[in-house]
Amino acid sequence: MGDPGIEPGTGRPGRVTVSCRTLQRVAHWIGVVVDRPGGVKAEKLACVQAWPAALRTSRAGVRSRGSGQGARMSGAVKPTWVVGKERARRQEARDTVWLFGLHAVRDALLNPAREKMRLVLTRNAADRLADAVAVSGIEPEIADPRRFDVPIDEGSVHQGAAMEVRPLAWGNLADVCISGTGLPLVVCLDRVTDPHNVGAVLRSAEVFGARAVIAPRHHSAPETGALAKTASGALERQPYLKVANLAEAMEQLREMGFVLIGLDGDGEVPLAQALNSAGSRAVALVLGAEGPGLRDRTRTTCDVIARIPFAGGFGSLNVSNAAAVALYAASSR
Repeated sequence: MGDPGIEPGTGRPGRVTVSCRTLQRVAHWIGVVVDRPGGVKAEKLACVQAWPAALRTSRAGVRSRGSGQGARMSGAVKPTWVVGKERARRQEARDTVWLFGLHAVRDALLNPAREKMRLVLTRNAADRLADAVAVSGIEPEIADPRRFDVPIDEGSVHQGAAMEVRPLAWGNLADVCISGTGLPLVVCLDRVTDPHNVGAVLRSAEVFGARAVIAPRHHSAPETGALAKTASGALERQPYLKVANLAEAMEQLREMGFVLIGLDGDGEVPLAQALNSAGSRAVALVLGAEGPGLRDRTRTTCDVIARIPFAGGFGSLNVSNAAAVALYAASSR
């Protein structure tokens, strides 16, 4: 029956013979009496029909008793955090993203690494994307522009083009951040959740040659249509790595030879001085969300906290603008 506790030929009081512990318990509870193989007394038929519900009750009880300790497999108990991590990975594998806008859809169509599920275009958009559609090999669905029925926000400027895709898999931190020519440069984003800011950072990172934009898996902007549209195609080419713990990823970068430069308006030294001190070493620029800024652990993990100088008595930049300025300065060394 698929139960791990199979005991063929086990007898029970009342002339019940079943082949696994779960059915033994059910038979005991509902009092089923088996006269011969394949034969059940007529008066017990109602009880037999109750087996599925009784089995569900039994299984639910087993799950509830084990839920606090993890899943039991092959006699071993998995910790709850392992079960949660595996569940999250399975969910990520099932997740899809709807990209929209001519630039985002075109670049995704031309990206052979992007798994494409469904393409919806108006006739006008299909004409404008004909070359990319031909390369991709996916057959578009032609939609009426007045009834563009795809699951994106009503206010989204889709330009008559939307495509369902799976998120990109960029590989591990070391392979992405070290490979390539020139001085390695990466951006770490500490809980930056606005997809428009992250999309703009990805665009600047591509322009100035950064190897990757790194963010925590939780409390950061997910890969969405709004992010892809703001990135204007950079999402297809610029690695956007999600890590379980940003501070631990920063420690890995340090072990690879990166200097970790945090950016804050109250930084200890100007950005130019911090970059000069880094010399010919690889640089990781670390930026926090607008308002909260860098979290304490992220800040203490940095090698230095630098500031972008401003004219006058007051000045500030949002995170995407600060990233663009810092990337330009770092790439000009």
